[in-house]
Amino acid sequence: MGQRGDRMTDIRKPRGGSLAFRPRKRAEKLVPSINYWPEVNENAVLGFAGYKAGMLTVGYINNEEGPAKGMEVFTGATVIETPPMKVFGIRAYENGSVFDEYTENKEFLKPLSIKKDRIKSSIPEKEFKDIRLLIYAQPKLTVIGMKHIQRMEIAVGGDNKLEFARSLLGKELRVKDVLKEGMFIDVVSITKGKGWQGPIKRFGLSKQRRKATGKVRHVGTLGPFHPPYVMYTVPQAGQMGFHKRTELNKWVLKVGENPDEINPPSGFPHYGIVKNDYIIVKGSIPGSKKRLVRFRWALRRRDIVEPKLTYISKDSIN
Repeated sequence: MGQRGDRMTDIRKPRGGSLAFRPRKRAEKLVPSINYWPEVNENAVLGFAGYKAGMLTVGYINNEEGPAKGMEVFTGATVIETPPMKVFGIRAYENGSVFDEYTENKEFLKPLSIKKDRIKSSIPEKEFKDIRLLIYAQPKLTVIGMKHIQRMEIAVGGDNKLEFARSLLGKELRVKDVLKEGMFIDVVSITKGKGWQGPIKRFGLSKQRRKATGKVRHVGTLGPFHPPYVMYTVPQAGQMGFHKRTELNKWVLKVGENPDEINPPSGFPHYGIVKNDYIIVKGSIPGSKKRLVRFRWALRRRDIVEPKLTYISKDSIN
């Protein structure tokens, strides 16, 4: 019995594949939406966007509790190029109603194809529950080859949000106006697309033995007799990758203005030379090279841990 039990399936083994992300389908667009923003009492723009360039090795003095506290440690970090973003409008939300207000500068409106009847001040003078900036990124300032702008909404904080938002209307924002070194941010991006994949790669199942059913890379069972249908939890083939994902509490190690400090001699592989402002975030982030990455002030961490960088490599690690 013991030998036979060794060959049988371990019923105590946890299920294969996470149910945290359902449905596993392709993202609808390359610009991910952010539906929830932190509550902040100070006047501030709560988010920004950039383009993933690559990864470098950085060294810093570790201040976390543990055996390595006070020592110099080295880790991988992601470089995100952040060209200036332009504010072209304001959007106010209240009880299901939406009020828009756009800048009257035709230079901003021309690439946006906004109809003339929408160029008007329609936001009444009162307190609103939520005020967002209508803002767009400018990929044409980078070397990625994209020419069209990418529009999005970014929330603002403060007691008088409408007045603060109007002070930014028609202006350019730089990343140093939004983020500081040592802050924690939440990163929202679209992951690498891997196309249609089978259940082995998609859910990490074990391959079947040779004598099972004559097949190896397939799921062992599609479920019980009852309920008499295939449940959604059964791992099956389908789309893998190109999903919207959010990673919390990413540490901003550097907010830089001089790209020469981080550019490899021949540029980042599959990206090129960084030409604008940039940030360095500890660890990896979702998405492929050249992909838009959005970030907001962290929901769970509001403290600032000042980084003490000792080394920044100019050799890309991917």
